[in-house]
Amino acid sequence: MTEAVTSHEQPDEPPLPSASPSPEQAPVLSTSPSAERVVSPADIRDGAAIALAVGVTGVLLGLLWAWLAPRVQYVSNGEAVFLRDTESEARIGADATFFLLALGFGVLSAVAVFLWRRRGGVPQVVGLVLGSAFAAVAGWRLGLWLGPSTDLVGVARKAGKGVPFDAPLELMAHGALLAWPMAAVIVHLALMALWGPREVVAGPLSWPSYYQGPADAVPADATPAAAPDLRPGPSAAEPPRP
Repeated sequence: MTEAVTSHEQPDEPPLPSASPSPEQAPVLSTSPSAERVVSPADIRDGAAIALAVGVTGVLLGLLWAWLAPRVQYVSNGEAVFLRDTESEARIGADATFFLLALGFGVLSAVAVFLWRRRGGVPQVVGLVLGSAFAAVAGWRLGLWLGPSTDLVGVARKAGKGVPFDAPLELMAHGALLAWPMAAVIVHLALMALWGPREVVAGPLSWPSYYQGPADAVPADATPAAAPDLRPGPSAAEPPRP
């Protein structure tokens, strides 16, 4: 008794789509315009112009400091020079005057730079810092030069015994030189954060999922493959019955 064996060749199953994304499904990274922006020669020229313009205004700081700073007076007895009023706060007043003037100039320079170039940029900030630091030092040295003479002996002899005269203008707190650049940078950054140009993102990031199953990997518009028919055909020999 032999058994007829019918071989049912199963058709090849359709290959599953690969997990690697197609070029259409590849992630597209959208970058903002500021991320692609590089420092151009025009930006460098703007930074140099800002540094020069702000540095020149240090002359005005020196003039105002020499004019508004309170004076310390000395008096001579013919042999030595003494403070006329030992309890005077004029020395502290000179430092405070310089600090307040530098602070005001820092705010004004930051506002002027922001109104001139609203787009911002690293060269502008660098130019503002360098120009402000130079202006503070230039105003300090110019104020000392415009103030009373530093030759106390000559001035005392010229004034005479018992006659008070103005002492040289001094800046005892040298940390006040940082008031202008610090105020300029802080105010400029605050203005850029509040009213500066906003960065517009082209679109959200789309990343493919590499853990999706075979059913999810099949495109939506694909025609479903017919399931193979494993039932024996009419011409197939029936297996022997026991």
